[in-house]
Amino acid sequence: MTYHVLFICTGNSARSILAEALLNDLGKGRFKAYSAGSHPKGFVHPLALATIERLQLPAADYRSKSWDEFAAPGAPPLDFIFTVCDNAAGEVCPFWPGQPVTAHWGIPDPAAVEGSDEQRRKAFTDAALTLRRRIELFVSLPLERLDALSLQRELRAIGER
Repeated sequence: MTYHVLFICTGNSARSILAEALLNDLGKGRFKAYSAGSHPKGFVHPLALATIERLQLPAADYRSKSWDEFAAPGAPPLDFIFTVCDNAAGEVCPFWPGQPVTAHWGIPDPAAVEGSDEQRRKAFTDAALTLRRRIELFVSLPLERLDALSLQRELRAIGER
């Protein structure tokens, strides 16, 4: 079985894109990751793409898109939805067919960091490392053996690490 996972952030230009790339790599075919935003910026932040490349992951074909694409007919059936920014966690979400399991994994926005190029690159690297750690914990869960309440508790706990 392949689990379909959507990472949501407001702009879908940095954190959710990083999470999509990481899960598609770490999930080893067991997971298919997507990303979207409530108010997509319309572009992927160049430092997000550079970070993905530094992690030696494919950095092509990412785009900033609306979460409406994943609530429309014909969208992939979602098993999990993770918000990765605090703004998106507080927004009213579309109706998600299939009642996917949701959790909030908020991290600071690396695109909001001002300063030198090195400081900005470090912010993206830090975001990617936090997401990697959480995704590694997620993919190691025995999903088939957890009941709904246990699964929800585990996913929320991952978001606090």
